[in-house]
This record gives sequence, structure tokens and C-alpha cells, in this order.
Amino acid sequence: GFKIQSEGFKYRYYIYQIVNKKTIEIEKHGERSASYEDFCENMPDDDCRYGLIDLEFTSTDGRPTSKLVFITWNPDTASIRNKMLYSGSKESIKAALNGVGIHINCTDRSELDFESSILPTLKKFA
Repeated sequence: GFKIQSEGFKYRYYIYQIVNKKTIEIEKHGERSASYEDFCENMPDDDCRYGLIDLEFTSTDGRPTSKLVFITWNPDTASIRNKMLYSGSKESIKAALNGVGIHINCTDRSELDFESSILPTLKKFA
């Protein structure tokens, strides 16, 4: 099953992969001290992944806040078959990760960029 502790998010992030075309498993997780850069470095260049990360940032009106963000990593360089597999399984993992309101789809490294891509999206929800 999916590990989201109700008493709080124990890790900074989880990275999920689809195993044998049917099971979504946790491939890696990052300690609370891990950064968004660590998370991005764990996304493979030529294969898809799902990521769930607790991101801390400053809201538009200056408040420190944090949000759980679900990221679909679907790089252009991945195989068509894998892209279809991850696209087709996205709704089931989103349903299992109840209460995660922000979903971002990234197809290349520039779309993973925190300042230019992720942060503007986060600020819409803060």
C-alpha cells in the first residue's frame, strides 16, 4: 500500500515506480533533511516515475507554509510504452494518495525547476 502517515509526513519525499506493469511501489524516499534538488536527482533521465514531496515555501503574502505535491515525471525520452503505463495508472495512485491537492506533470528537467516552474504553481494554492 501507500505510506502516508496520518500523524504527519515522516519523510521529505517518496519516489514511486511501477513494477511488472501492475504494482506501484516505493523506489526511494528522502529523509526530512533532504532537499527538492535531491528529489529531482532521483528522477531517472529516461524513465517515468511518480513523486510525492512535502515542499516548504513562502506564500505570496509572506507566510512560511508547506504543501504535499504529487509530481508525475514523464520525460520525453522515456519509451512510449512506459509513458502510456504511467499516464494510465496516474488516477489510481492519486486516489490512493488522498488529500494531496497539488498535482504537477513534468516532461523534462526545465519543468521540474523549482523557481521557474514548481513555485509559481504552489503559490496558487497558498
